[in-house]
Amino acid sequence: MVDTAVLSSDVDSETARNHHPAAVFLRGIAMGAADIVPGVSGGTIAFITGIYFRLLEAINAVPAAVVRHLVRGQFKIFWRACDGTFLVCLLTGILTSIATLASAISYLLEAYPILIWSFFFGLIVASVWHVGRQVRRHKSALLIPLLFGIVIAWWITTLSASELSPSALAFFGAGALAICAMILPGISGSFILVIIGMYAPVLAAIKSVDVGVLLLFMAGCVVGLLSVARLITWAFHHFHDLVLALLTGFMIGALNKVWPWKETLSWRVNSSGEQVPLSEASIWPWTYAEQAGQDPEVLLALVMALAGFGLVLLVEWIGFRRGQASSAAEFGKDVAP
Repeated sequence: MVDTAVLSSDVDSETARNHHPAAVFLRGIAMGAADIVPGVSGGTIAFITGIYFRLLEAINAVPAAVVRHLVRGQFKIFWRACDGTFLVCLLTGILTSIATLASAISYLLEAYPILIWSFFFGLIVASVWHVGRQVRRHKSALLIPLLFGIVIAWWITTLSASELSPSALAFFGAGALAICAMILPGISGSFILVIIGMYAPVLAAIKSVDVGVLLLFMAGCVVGLLSVARLITWAFHHFHDLVLALLTGFMIGALNKVWPWKETLSWRVNSSGEQVPLSEASIWPWTYAEQAGQDPEVLLALVMALAGFGLVLLVEWIGFRRGQASSAAEFGKDVAP
């Protein structure tokens, strides 16, 4: 089993363990909301809220805990070994968010696309700054994975959406592929679903509460999650700064997807008979005003982007203050007579 002690060096382990269930639930709400939106990563939310490494550690512990404790009926030991309360609170928050916000976010993206995408743009820019700060030793060699991440993510955002036949295997595969992207900061699982044409079918299944389809999708998520979490943990353990540089590049490249002003290059008809964009390109606000004949809302977009940026800074500041408070409390215990 991969030792995750090194991974936790950036986030005090005792502080992580002291996350209140309600706080973990709220982080799950934020992760679920992010995962619904193509271009925004739930993994990024986990990273900037200080639970990313704890999440990886808990996921990695599940298979061994099942074999060693659950099958033997040692339920309490199993629960502690896989950090059960943390995982359940986080998963509950994610599922609650997806179930309650799917329709709302879809509506907002249709009604106020420039403002909402501007907000997401600000979130990701702040996340780039946050993740980049976690690099321990800045050196020129890190430019290679950084540039590679930018190029790959940018290329992915330029791909045209296809459409798979929504079969049982398609839903299972989509779940496995999407969760692998969702767990990585900077890679949007929902955008991967858009690329393979499964975003609309999955969102429709969520809205209609199609239990059979959702169970298939979730089974794919479980398989993908248990596979990729161990790989990510190993990569962080052995190549910490290189991985962070690569993830920072992914987030920079992903900014192309959440750029508020778009030109539709081609259209397609989806499974519901609706005409939706097939291929889009980012354009300048004044070009958008000329082509679309609409107000680009530059000032409001800037305000929303700053709000998104400020939200990440606020979350980081709160986490830092709580970390200081926990450290002070632990210090007080150590020096107490």
